[in-house]
Amino acid sequence: MTILLWLLILFAIHAVALAQQRQFNITHGSSLTPIISSSWFSPSRHFAFGFYEKTNGYAVGISIVGMPKKTAVWTANRSSPVVPSNAVLLLTSDGRLIVQVGSQEISVINPSRAIASASMLDMGNFVLYDSDRNVIWQSFDNPTNTLLPGQHISAGQELFSSASEADDSFGIFRLEMQHDGNLVQYPVACRLRNLTRGGYRRERTIIYMMKIDADGILRVYSHSLNQQNSSVIWSSTDDRCIPKGLCGHNGFCTNIDDQAKCLRLPGFDFVMPGNWSAGCERNFPTETCQLKENYDMRTVENTVSEDSTYVVLGGTTKEDCEQPCLQDCNCEAALFKDRECRKQRLPLRYGRRDLGNSNLALVKASPDSSFTEESSTDAGRDSRYSTAS
Repeated sequence: MTILLWLLILFAIHAVALAQQRQFNITHGSSLTPIISSSWFSPSRHFAFGFYEKTNGYAVGISIVGMPKKTAVWTANRSSPVVPSNAVLLLTSDGRLIVQVGSQEISVINPSRAIASASMLDMGNFVLYDSDRNVIWQSFDNPTNTLLPGQHISAGQELFSSASEADDSFGIFRLEMQHDGNLVQYPVACRLRNLTRGGYRRERTIIYMMKIDADGILRVYSHSLNQQNSSVIWSSTDDRCIPKGLCGHNGFCTNIDDQAKCLRLPGFDFVMPGNWSAGCERNFPTETCQLKENYDMRTVENTVSEDSTYVVLGGTTKEDCEQPCLQDCNCEAALFKDRECRKQRLPLRYGRRDLGNSNLALVKASPDSSFTEESSTDAGRDSRYSTAS
């Protein structure tokens, strides 16, 4: 009787194991919809592949579950990731993974061979197999903006930030593993710790991930599935103005109340108010530049930018730096520091406020143009770069 009981228990365990295998083995004809049965889960149900909600529709990707809001770690079709609520994600009988929207078919993943089955693994890796159970594609080899523990980035591969917290299409920052072994963030260089060796302990209730955020800062997040919250445990910088390109051309970044703000230079207006990365443009014509009385030089203190010097004047005063720029049609601004005057052409790139730097930016402007730094702050406010800290 005891042996029979153990046999029954073992049979039940085996049946459950087989049922779980069938449940997590995605085969031909398997489908998902955004509203009902929206995801294929990993065995632990910590990760899911399928639809996750965005403000203007749904995207297809891999997300961490068990949080108040699904946290995406991989996104498909980032050039146009959002689909409507009537979309269907389908593994077709001929081995394609597609999204159907009415009569339209959108390819999700394009492996080299037909897909026989797929699995969402507990590491957060979504894997596609051929009929011989060979791996023909996996998300760990094709990262988007996030790396999970155990995942690597190969030489020549890149991570692209999202456009914003609400938009997972391509943003303006990228991280590349160069063939020389350097991990470089363009246009800012950044070395990183190895997250897979001696880094953070792995626990069943905590998921770590490294992500290049929409504001250009690289962060390591800790997601607690028990407490259903997340926190930043490491970041490449605490200065939100360090990532270059945030403010576009002819603007400069400053930290106000621990938030990055983009300001316009004197004589400039935002190209697209509300979109900082579009930069700024002149708000007056410059056809009569040979008449120096048509212009003033405005001073912006403690401001640095990419050096685009074409003439250097040494042993000057601030006034001696302003006059040669006013008389030079090619000079749009000058950088003055330590009695050295460096003439600049437009565009002025990667400007930022650095209170520890005595550099003065002397900018050519119309006498009629009014400018205060306070008035420029709200005009350029951009919600795309709000990031949890």
